[in-house]
Formats: sequence, C-alpha cells, structure tokens
Amino acid sequence: MKKIILALLTLISISSCVSSKKFKELDDKYIKLRSENVELKERLDTLENKNLKCSSALDKLKFDYDNLKQRYETLNKLYTVKENAYKKLQASYDALSQSSSQTLAYEAEKSKKLLEKLEKESARLEKMKADLEVKSKKIEQMEALIAEKDSKLQNLKASLKRALVSFEGQGLKIHEKDGKLYISMENKLLFDSGSWNVKQNGKNAIDKISKILSINPDIEIMIEGHTDNVPYRGNGPIVDNWDLSVKRATSVVRQLMKNKNIDPKRLIAAGRSKYHPVADNSTPQGRAKNRRIEVILSPNLDKIMNLLKKED
Repeated sequence: MKKIILALLTLISISSCVSSKKFKELDDKYIKLRSENVELKERLDTLENKNLKCSSALDKLKFDYDNLKQRYETLNKLYTVKENAYKKLQASYDALSQSSSQTLAYEAEKSKKLLEKLEKESARLEKMKADLEVKSKKIEQMEALIAEKDSKLQNLKASLKRALVSFEGQGLKIHEKDGKLYISMENKLLFDSGSWNVKQNGKNAIDKISKILSINPDIEIMIEGHTDNVPYRGNGPIVDNWDLSVKRATSVVRQLMKNKNIDPKRLIAAGRSKYHPVADNSTPQGRAKNRRIEVILSPNLDKIMNLLKKED
C-alpha cells in the first residue's frame, strides 16, 4: 500500500512540473506577441502618415500651379499693353525724327529704356512659362500615379467580390474608405466564442483572399482584430480583449502566410480591442458586428513619395 501511495505522489509532482513549463513557454510567447504588436502599430502610423503627406503635397502643388498660372496670365496681359505702348512710341519716334535733335535724342532714350524694360519682362515671362510647364508636368505625373493607384484598388475590389460571393450573408463585407479597401469578417465566420483558432469556413474565405492578394504584390496588408465590450473571461495566456484581438489577428496572418506567394513583409497584424466599434454594444446584434477581423488593403505609395522627394 505504501508503494502505491509513493508512486501516485511521484506522478503528481511530474505533472505539476510539466504544467509550469508549458505556462512559462506560453507567457514568453505572449510577451513577444505584445512587443510585435507595438512595432506593427508603429508601421501602421508610418503608412498613414505617408498617405497624408502625399495628399497634402498634391494639394500644395495644385495651389502653387494655379497661382503661377494666374500670375503668368496677368503678366502676359501687361506685356501686351506694354508692347502696344512701345509700338505707339515707335510711331512717335518716327514722326519726331524730323524734329530737333534735342527732342529726337530725348524720345530715343525714352524708347530705348522702354525697350530694355520690355525685354526684361519678356525674359521673366519666358522663365515663368518654363516653371509653369515643369509644375504642370509634375501634377500630371502625380495625378497619373494616383489614378493608377485608384484603378488597381477598384480592380482588386472587383476581384475580391467575385471570389467571395459565396460568403455573402455570412458576416463578410467589402467596402472602400479613405483610399483603402476593407474586408470585414464577423467572428461568427472565423472563430468560436473566446477562441482564436480559425474555423474551417473562415479558412476557406481567407484562402480565397490570399489567392487574390498573391497576384497583387503592390498591396500592403494589415489585419486588425476587434472585440465587443464584454470582458474576456477565459483562462490561459490571454488576459483581456486586447490580447484576444491581437491573437485573432495573428491567427489570420498565419493562415494568409500558408500561401507562399505572399511576402510576409507585406503583412501587419494589430489588435484594436473594443475601442473601434462599428455598432451599438448594448444589443446582441451590435456586439456581433463589433466582434470582427478587418483586412485593410493599401496601395504601395513609394512611387508617389519618390516623386515628392524630387520636388523637394
């Protein structure tokens, strides 16, 4: 009987050690994930600042172009007036050529000064015209790049809608906002309550998305996890809704990475917890809409940024 009791105590001791080791591994992984989330949020802020800078720079360039064009037109009118005045003076000069030498010398000097002034104005107008052409070309290039970006986004939107048509009515929606494309998937499609393991139907949707994204390499991909305002009450390494939203976002990222044609450098995973609701959390229907994953697709802005650097 003593031998049996001793054996049982030994088994209990071994089991406790294993659980502690597993918890330590999960805790380390959790700390690493939180660190990665901070870095990825910084990358998100950088991308949003890039997009804002592009829009501001284009507006400034258009404003400068309009001012330069208006100045050019004003000076051109002034040049025409001066030119007509010069012609009149030239006629007067011819008429006065028969007058006294003193009067003739005075008018000749006056005409000479006016001619010099007109030549300076003409040179100034030519320089302004050249500057105007450079500004106009720069605006055309930037507008062409923005049009190309918008066209790619629309084509991508159409491709995604065709690929995901079978998921209509299952909590999956596609919409455009602020120059970005959003694929919103409610958690009922992706996860069981309190879980971050992607369900099979959710994997099917993500796989279809990954096929479209793999043939659009210029699109940046951000995965955002969102929760409702009900506190997380599970056990294990997840502490609260922040952790749960991040964990679910990284689960979707890992599912996307199964497609080897998607460069991991394009992917960003982030958690927003309960702080970006799209519906009222006071109703079950509203909370269901708030529990979601958003795949945010942004065109690469490097070409536009390079054009702005040349402008600087």
